[in-house]
Amino acid sequence: MILPIYTYGNAVLRKHTELVTADYPELNTLINNMYETMYHAEGVGLAAPQVGLSIRLLVIDLAPFEEDDPELAAFKVVMINPTILERSAKEVNGEEGCLSIPGIHENVMRAEKIKIKYLDADFVEHTEEFEGYKARVVQHEYDHLEGHLFTDRVTPIRRQLLKSKLTNIVKGKGTFKYKVKTA
Repeated sequence: MILPIYTYGNAVLRKHTELVTADYPELNTLINNMYETMYHAEGVGLAAPQVGLSIRLLVIDLAPFEEDDPELAAFKVVMINPTILERSAKEVNGEEGCLSIPGIHENVMRAEKIKIKYLDADFVEHTEEFEGYKARVVQHEYDHLEGHLFTDRVTPIRRQLLKSKLTNIVKGKGTFKYKVKTA
C-alpha cells in the first residue's frame, strides 16, 4: 500500500524516534509498504518519520544507480534501530534531495565513510562500514531518525535562499508527483 509522504513542516519530521521492538505490529507489512511508497515516489531511501511514524526504521534501495556504479545494484537494505558508531573525519560534498522536501536539491557535506550497527528485518544484528554514495544515503536517512533534514546541513545563506520554497511546501503549494501529507 502506498503511504502518504509527510512533507517539510510536519512535526513528525523533527522528532527523535523510538526504538522498534521485535513485536512491533505488522512490521513486515510496514517495511513492504515503505518500499512500495519509495518506489512509487521514485526515491532510493525512506525513513519511518517520512510516513508519519516516529520509529527507528529506514529502507534503502540503490538499484536505480546501477548504471553509474554496478556495485549499487545489490544495495537494498532495511535498517532497524541503527546507530552510527563512527564517521570519517574526511567529508565530501554532494547533491541531495528528499521526498519530504520535493523540488529542492542542494549540496551537503557528509562523512566519506561511516560504521553503523543495525538490525535487519529478521532482527539479526549487523555492523558494517559504508563509503561513497552508500554512506551518503545512509547518513541522509539516518538524519531523519534524529529529527534532522538535509536542509539543516546547508549553509545559512543557502537556507535563507530556500526559505520561500520551504514556506510553499509547508502551505501545500506546488506540484507533488506522489501522495503527500502537508503540514
